[in-house]
Amino acid sequence: MNDLRTRIIGIARHRLSTDGDGVTTLVAFHGCPLHCRYCLNPQSLVEDKNFRSYSPEELYVETRIDELYFLATNGGVTFGGGEPCLRPQFIHKFRELCGGGWQINIETSLNVPTANIESLLPIVNTLIIDIKDINAEIYRNYTGQNNDLVIDNLKVITRQNRQNSCIIRLPLIPNFNTDADRIASRATLEALGFTKFDLFTYVIRK
Repeated sequence: MNDLRTRIIGIARHRLSTDGDGVTTLVAFHGCPLHCRYCLNPQSLVEDKNFRSYSPEELYVETRIDELYFLATNGGVTFGGGEPCLRPQFIHKFRELCGGGWQINIETSLNVPTANIESLLPIVNTLIIDIKDINAEIYRNYTGQNNDLVIDNLKVITRQNRQNSCIIRLPLIPNFNTDADRIASRATLEALGFTKFDLFTYVIRK
């Protein structure tokens, strides 16, 4: 399965209720379609040969050391990044290896091909979706990309009635959006049936 090898920029164990239920291990993939002004993981965009490449089998061996924690707390592995939804085949194979006992969560921008989201929804427990802002102009100014795919993928999730499996992150981003913008974004998302929101403010360190 060498064709599924992918670079991992970090693995963080023993996280408690920060990116999914129970005890989780966060696995951060390299690569992202966005170029956010205040990127939280800029190393995901850097071409660094020091990042280790893993096969799904190698990652499973490394993470199963915490299987007892996962099973006891309804935890598991959260894939972040970067953008994990760029690697749906890798995540599918990992699910085959770990079975159904672990929670598989994804931290995603949803700015990926719709086919990727359709492929992942049947095997993922929770999607933690970083929306930035629903307003297309604000989104483009902040990320450098359009949010058309984001909107399309939100509709895919809605059609499959998976809104309750999602946590929507709506940040207040200094110099990019306002409280009124965030209220408008939330209203649009609530109209689609999303109910779980994580509201916070980016702290910009100069």
